[in-house]
Amino acid sequence: MPTIKSFPLPDLGEGLTEADLLTWLVAVGDTIELNQNIAEVETAKAAVELPSPFAGVVAALHVSEGDTVEVGVPIIDIRVDGSSEDGNSEDDAAAPELATEVDDASPVEDSEERVPVLVGYGVAKEGSSRRGGRGTAPVTAASSGQNGKPLATPPVRKIAKDNAVDLAEVPATGSRGDVTREDVETYLEGEDPAEMRIPQRTGREERTPIKGVRKHTADAMVRSAFTAPHVTEFVTVDVTDTLTLLESLRSSAHFADVRLTPLALVSKAVLVALKSNPSLNSSWDEAAQEIVTKHYVNLGIAAATPRGLMVPNIKDAHELSLVDIARALADLTRTAKEGKSSSADLADGTITITNVGVFGVDAGTPILNPGEAAILCFGSIRRMPWEHEGAIALRSVTTLSLSFDHRLVDGQQGSQFLALVGRLLSTPVDMIALS
Repeated sequence: MPTIKSFPLPDLGEGLTEADLLTWLVAVGDTIELNQNIAEVETAKAAVELPSPFAGVVAALHVSEGDTVEVGVPIIDIRVDGSSEDGNSEDDAAAPELATEVDDASPVEDSEERVPVLVGYGVAKEGSSRRGGRGTAPVTAASSGQNGKPLATPPVRKIAKDNAVDLAEVPATGSRGDVTREDVETYLEGEDPAEMRIPQRTGREERTPIKGVRKHTADAMVRSAFTAPHVTEFVTVDVTDTLTLLESLRSSAHFADVRLTPLALVSKAVLVALKSNPSLNSSWDEAAQEIVTKHYVNLGIAAATPRGLMVPNIKDAHELSLVDIARALADLTRTAKEGKSSSADLADGTITITNVGVFGVDAGTPILNPGEAAILCFGSIRRMPWEHEGAIALRSVTTLSLSFDHRLVDGQQGSQFLALVGRLLSTPVDMIALS
């Protein structure tokens, strides 16, 4: 006879204890399959979809869209048929517990059953869709949920309901393919959403709940600022020769399919400078009272995204050529701006670069990414008068600023590292020679 199975919010890894439920992909009364995605949630690390560990009928939804849920709290009840006398369903015998990680080498049998996994943490049966049913590729983000229900936050749904707007008719411009408040307001005004992006606010204030990535970022920055003793130093350097090298490399066949930017050369300079300054690539183990020096570099790149500031990192960047670094930077920033960075992309960084120059800013005093010893701030490149070969000439100049944890990095070590990065960018032939 049927039995009710409750599904609690699972441990999504990385020590996370809660998540925001963004969108239900199912409704009460829906028949769902094993491993069918039932909800999209956002943690402090990334947005992921939750697959069902049971096949059956949705009996109840215990959490509303927009709610913050602690790990272990039941979010959905599923009525499971074919239960045995001991209360366990036949589906349970074939459906192991929800796993957050699966070995990529694990075989997937050619049957209708799969081991349930979280999007971004495991493998799917080839040819099947992450949202259940058959498809051509896994789906990690879409403009509609289960049964064609458009993706939108609860406040947006309320605005649509109050104005008798069918969200399915509203063009979506959200980063996740979701309908935004601006989309609904634009639709009501009869404007083309591609030509209008300015929010129409009522009143003199707007309040935004601090959740997800923004909440995590705020907590992390406060913790870092008041835990690690920050020191920031600056150096201004002539990078004219580096820009000349950049233009020469762009015309090379090796970079024909790669967008090469100044950030790629700054990244290479940092990687070269770390070889002789390993203390900048370390961390502080408070529990063990030890300094942990890393013999690998996971290079973090601070990125502004629709979900807030994120710092995905290039794994084992020290092993990559300049071509590989440029390609990795392009992939990393595109994924971050699309809001698709996974927890793995954001974890285990060892040193970070933040590029404020893209905003026209000359310099800054960046706060350390928690768990790292240093962060380099790359400012805008400007043409200005500069002493060159005994005369004043118009040159391309930038300012680099380095914040470091004074528990891990002495003033001399930090100064030597920053000076070396500056010299490598001023004289790129040295960067090539030391690579």
